[in-house]
Amino acid sequence: MSTPVGAAVLPEHLSARGALGRNTLIYIGVIVTVTVGLCVAFPHHVLAAMTGLVAITYLASTVDRNYLMISGITNPSLVRISDAEALAIPDDELPYYTVLLPVYDEPSIVTNLINGVGRIDYPEERLELLLLVEEDDQATQEALIGAPMQGVRVVIVPDSQPKTKPKACNYGMSLPDLRGEYMTIYDAEDIPDPLQLRRAVVAFQRAPKNIGCLQGRLGYFNERQNLLTRWFTLEYDQWFGVVLPSIERLKSVVPLGGTSNHIRTQIWRDVGGWDQFNVTEDADLGVRLARHGYRTQILDSVTLEEANSDVVNWIRQRSRWYKGYLQTMIVHLRNPLQLRREIGTAAMLRFINMTGGIPATAVINLIFGFLLLTWVAGRPSLMNLIFPSATYYVFLTLFLVATPFSIFVGLLLAHASGKPHLWWAALLAPLYWVLQSLAALKAFYQLVFRPSFWEKTLHGLSEPAPVAPAAGSEP
Repeated sequence: MSTPVGAAVLPEHLSARGALGRNTLIYIGVIVTVTVGLCVAFPHHVLAAMTGLVAITYLASTVDRNYLMISGITNPSLVRISDAEALAIPDDELPYYTVLLPVYDEPSIVTNLINGVGRIDYPEERLELLLLVEEDDQATQEALIGAPMQGVRVVIVPDSQPKTKPKACNYGMSLPDLRGEYMTIYDAEDIPDPLQLRRAVVAFQRAPKNIGCLQGRLGYFNERQNLLTRWFTLEYDQWFGVVLPSIERLKSVVPLGGTSNHIRTQIWRDVGGWDQFNVTEDADLGVRLARHGYRTQILDSVTLEEANSDVVNWIRQRSRWYKGYLQTMIVHLRNPLQLRREIGTAAMLRFINMTGGIPATAVINLIFGFLLLTWVAGRPSLMNLIFPSATYYVFLTLFLVATPFSIFVGLLLAHASGKPHLWWAALLAPLYWVLQSLAALKAFYQLVFRPSFWEKTLHGLSEPAPVAPAAGSEP
């Protein structure tokens, strides 16, 4: 499909298309072959050096993530706009706002729109709601026939590859008659704070010019459904309510969430729009905003989503996120010296830790958990080669200190957010880490063999929330 007139243009070197090209795979193959050869030839030295390097890196990663957690809890830096402030701007002074609603195989979208996005408090004449439907999605198109879609413009996205959410959103933003000064995205099942657009307008008006994006907080309306949804809720509360505000306060790269990110339309175009080949186009956009000198703040306005309540479906979704994090890291490290000049050394290291480092440590957890069981079962002599004294004590410290500390932080957050019903899920968090490890393994596999494949996440596995969240409510 040719690039439509008015579409944002992303430079080729910043696209995830061919992130692991032929030459890159050859280099990786050579490195793996040489490493295996050295392990066979010099097992005592090479294995110890490798595990020592992993131990030091893992320790640094763990310390930084926990620092972000504690810093975010003790020094919250959310952008708060009261209901009165949000409603103070007269309707005829509000800017035009474009809202993208990408869907695929979502025939129940009509009900979801009425219950969720349909509750947005914003003048209809200044709101552009674009429902983006793929050309080959006949089920959704048929469901829209005769439906009460007042104020919603249905846009048919031409059938082309890759069939991804960012491709559909790029197409919607390329329409020549759009007037939105600001834009955002909501998923089919989202139930945003009705005043979120108004809050974003006020926040942008008050913010310095280098604030390029406001990321709304994400939460779940079915957090009590089962243990998995409670784990997911704890994770989201940590990520959007604690970690991301802490990252922003330290002037590091904020990887955006998939919805409720509010951006000035011109800035979105200036940074190249979304990468249609990246399956976490949101995180990638956050990096490019930072590389262009823009900051992303976290808006204290909640959008409720449906937490995955099925383990298999959750792994499908999470493996896509992890794969996208890896794609994002690889793309922006193609020229690490330039990235360092643009965002700084500390921000670059934290960017690596918060993107590719997350699935990498999840895989390490699984590997070293298996090695721990092997040692307990028979204490083979190979363990002495892999874990010399110094490395052994680093991992022992991580196991005996970092693991309980992470559980404690989860309990602390459940208390701080007023959700005591999550305490037992926080205690069982190590089981959730196992699921994360399985998803990470799948992500690494798909990164090589199916890099741009967008695994569809099934929605509608729980009853939808009966009403939208109250304005200004906590998730």
